[in-house]
Amino acid sequence: MTSWIDDPAGGRARGARGIARAWIEVLVRPRRLFANGVSPGDQAPGLTFAVAVAVAYTLGWTLADPAAVPGIVGSVAVSALVVLLLVAALAAPVGLHLTAAVATLSVVIASVTYDRGFGLRDRAGVSETVQVVAYASSPMALAGPPIPVLRIVCGAYATALFVVGIRTVHRTTLPRAVVAGLPPAVLGYGVGYRVIAAVRTVLG
Repeated sequence: MTSWIDDPAGGRARGARGIARAWIEVLVRPRRLFANGVSPGDQAPGLTFAVAVAVAYTLGWTLADPAAVPGIVGSVAVSALVVLLLVAALAAPVGLHLTAAVATLSVVIASVTYDRGFGLRDRAGVSETVQVVAYASSPMALAGPPIPVLRIVCGAYATALFVVGIRTVHRTTLPRAVVAGLPPAVLGYGVGYRVIAAVRTVLG
């Protein structure tokens, strides 16, 4: 999860500018990013990107609804800062790791189910899957304000990006990418970013 190769073959650029460019590119040209910006063994840019998205989401939530900040200390501002640090250091990396693990398992199951095992030879590795999970979460940076419809739209877009990423990186068909992509998307975006809760709010 922390490997950051020195000379990525088509991997992402470093620093804040690289994160911003990746964020814009995955929103408007996802196939291009997943085809050219995901590189074997280059997981650290993806992890950094996922942390940035999670922090942006949390920051948007706390600014829009300060009452949602847990009272860790007496000051709301300090409590919000502690929450942001916890998200960056713990919640985002753990969430990315769990979602990527489910995604890897889903890709294997989809390959075995549809290809009877033969598709396993063509799929990409775990590091590429981690990067797909991270970059597909890009819309969730805008979903911080507790507006159910906004979170649902962002979650649906993130899921679509994830399916595109799975299809592109693992070189598979759209139906197989959907089967492999839905379980981790539900976990990572639906649960982690509270999209399922937003759906319940709208329906309820």
